[in-house]
Amino acid sequence: MADTAALRARSADFWARTAPGWIHQADRHDEIGRPLGAVAIEWLQPRPGERVLDIGCGCGGTTAELARAVTPSGSAIGLDLSEAMVASARRRFTEPDGAGPRFVAGDVETLDVVPGAPFDAAYSRMTLMLLADPVAGLTTIRRSLRVGARLAATVFRDGPANPWLPAALLGAAAHLGPLPPLPVGDEAGPFAFADPARVRRLLDAAGFTDVVVHPHDVTLETPDDPETVAEWLIEIGPAGAAYRAAGPAAQGSARAGAARLLARFHTPGTGYRLPAGLWSITARTPGTGAS
Repeated sequence: MADTAALRARSADFWARTAPGWIHQADRHDEIGRPLGAVAIEWLQPRPGERVLDIGCGCGGTTAELARAVTPSGSAIGLDLSEAMVASARRRFTEPDGAGPRFVAGDVETLDVVPGAPFDAAYSRMTLMLLADPVAGLTTIRRSLRVGARLAATVFRDGPANPWLPAALLGAAAHLGPLPPLPVGDEAGPFAFADPARVRRLLDAAGFTDVVVHPHDVTLETPDDPETVAEWLIEIGPAGAAYRAAGPAAQGSARAGAARLLARFHTPGTGYRLPAGLWSITARTPGTGAS
């Protein structure tokens, strides 16, 4: 297993290469991917006047939703490692008068506190499992929150609970160039938080209290368009950079390969129903203060 510095460098390189796919698919992912974080927003219950932090905001859709919930006197700040995605978020959601959510590019693992702290609440959709050093990242989040503040997040459980993720990758990979190294063991990746006991240990180590980890199942519903759905999943996944570097013929073969392995989730005339097994994670900062 690589050391933390190497994992951080690998992560930064991966997201630099992957960001164009997320930017291209931003509107589609905002629509189809909303169920992946809905349970966390429901628990968080952001209220007007609150200051909310969105960790791993990507292209800004989740931050914009949080900002709408806390208007008119509250604010939402989205943080993401990818400068390109943060720039996209600003283009998509900054209003002509400069109002709207704010976005910050930075590594939550190496910041002391997130700019704009302290916050009343923190939210994260499918990001905590991608941290090279989860305790460092969670500790930054905790330091950025007020006393007694709330954290709500979602992560994937394991591969069997999310069978469409490996299907899209395996279907496309045979038609593309070399892919980035896949995570090993607890290394950052989609299933790094599969063990709920480990999730609790990490939040405890970062100084959170009242940690609760619950299973939560959702279904992602997509249009009845196999090529579009295949391209969406390829572009936001590990094969995204190789897909964009490939020629039209190879891209078409990759889409067809992914669509073949995703066919079991497809109902002609209706679309795809992709089952997603999540952990819903909630916690608070200590009521006596944190440093």
